Amino acid sequence: MASLRNSSAWQALAAHQRTIAGMRMRDLFAADVSRFDKFSLTLDGLLLDYSKNRISGETMRLLCDLARQAGLEKWRDRMFSGQTINTTEGRAVLHVALRNRSGRAIEVDGEDVMPKVEAALRRMLAFAEAVRDGSRAGATGKPITDVINIGIGGSHLGPAMVCRALKPFQRADLRLHFVANVDANQISEALNGLDPASTLFIVASKTFTTEETMTNAATAKSWLIEALGGQAVGRHFVALSSNAEATAAFGIEPANLFEFRDWVGGRFSLWSAIGLAIAIAIGAERFEELLSGAHAMDEHFRAAPLAENLPVILGLLGIWYVNFLAAESHAVIPYDQRLELLPAYLQQVEMESNGKGVTRDGEAVDCATAPIVFGEAGTIGQHSFFQLLHQGTRLVPADFIAAAESHHSLADHHAILLANFFAQTEALMKGRGEAETRAELKAAGLTGEALEGLLPHKLFAGNRPTNSILLRRLDPRALGMLIALYEHKVFVQGVIWEIDSFDQWGVELGKQLAKTVLRELQDDRPVDGHDSSTNGLINEYKRLQLFG
Repeated sequence: MASLRNSSAWQALAAHQRTIAGMRMRDLFAADVSRFDKFSLTLDGLLLDYSKNRISGETMRLLCDLARQAGLEKWRDRMFSGQTINTTEGRAVLHVALRNRSGRAIEVDGEDVMPKVEAALRRMLAFAEAVRDGSRAGATGKPITDVINIGIGGSHLGPAMVCRALKPFQRADLRLHFVANVDANQISEALNGLDPASTLFIVASKTFTTEETMTNAATAKSWLIEALGGQAVGRHFVALSSNAEATAAFGIEPANLFEFRDWVGGRFSLWSAIGLAIAIAIGAERFEELLSGAHAMDEHFRAAPLAENLPVILGLLGIWYVNFLAAESHAVIPYDQRLELLPAYLQQVEMESNGKGVTRDGEAVDCATAPIVFGEAGTIGQHSFFQLLHQGTRLVPADFIAAAESHHSLADHHAILLANFFAQTEALMKGRGEAETRAELKAAGLTGEALEGLLPHKLFAGNRPTNSILLRRLDPRALGMLIALYEHKVFVQGVIWEIDSFDQWGVELGKQLAKTVLRELQDDRPVDGHDSSTNGLINEYKRLQLFG
């Protein structure tokens, strides 16, 4: 395989970066009053403003050339047509089929998967509605009031994030809880105060062998049996899995097993049976609105020219900063408290997908890949890590996300929130120079040594890049569009970096070693089979357990 860094498109971008290295966004805005119009896109009430980036029209043209050279359009078509693009696992990648509302067939190995997708969706939504209307009651006849989703990774982060984001569309008498950590504190706190007779457990594990999930499920099962007896398990547990034998052995009835296909990756699975908790929370109609929003973004990604394609633009901007401006991290800052879990969700989507050092061909990549993704809801983040964004030594591109309309009636709060949303991106772009800062300090009454001593601490370099994503309203359709936007952004970057974005072998080694360590923790003998650090830690743990 030819080196990506030696390709003509890459070299053109590297040369371009050197010519515009001194470019300042503040000057670009001053020189072009139509910059916002040139560097913003809209789709069904979702606005992406990418004008506050260190780019010119030529930058974007060259980035699109890089995407074409990487065969982005070909790889995009392969995904939508059900071809095998998860090469290390030999699978298609078809989360887009789960929200395909077009009636268009999607084939895998000659089979149109859509009839089974639609049948599985109808069955899941029927179950969700039965829980919601009380006809699917617990073992004693009590309606379900509390649902605990037990999963980890994509089986947890997606449903938890969506349910939190769409809280205004949920009923107060039907509560959703999420358990992922094997730390007993989490499930203990989730179970505390609940009535077993009105609690439903959703156990989400494709293999039904995931250690954290199955440990928590066993604890929940014991809690239920202690209160209601073993015969109640079948009415209070459902499984989201492809392992029918294991779910039956657990005590889950076949009617309560919701399967999904192996071409559904965990971090892209909230659209599948993994979304059962979401469907119970918001109802069938709104779940379908979530799917429709994602489908609208899918169709846009599938058909729009590269230069007018929202996911492509986001992906290419990420390439620009990671590979040509040496940015090592990326911040996601939703100015909506209901999106507080979005940064954690996108950490998995981006870093598990593209945190790879090997190409599809098994060769070492010759460039940086996924950045470190982090974030916090605004305005909370302004009082923690924004200091680094504004005046730190690292370049940290950031996405700011907000909704124009609020679900609450406290209008003053929303105006203050959005004032900060708009002001922060302006401040990061413009900064504040010496002349402005000096004038401000003089106006505050400072002179002489006091002014000169404080002056360097009050300077803001500016030229810090941001994207602004503005939704009309955070509702199921808009959220579906937003999630799909980021999913496809990740796909774009993986294609250009020539990596498989849909496997996750990097999570395996630590899990394998933990099984060995667990066996060693089950007796009081000292261990000596690891490195000195690991031996020392395990032996000190055992000493504290015995004598602490």
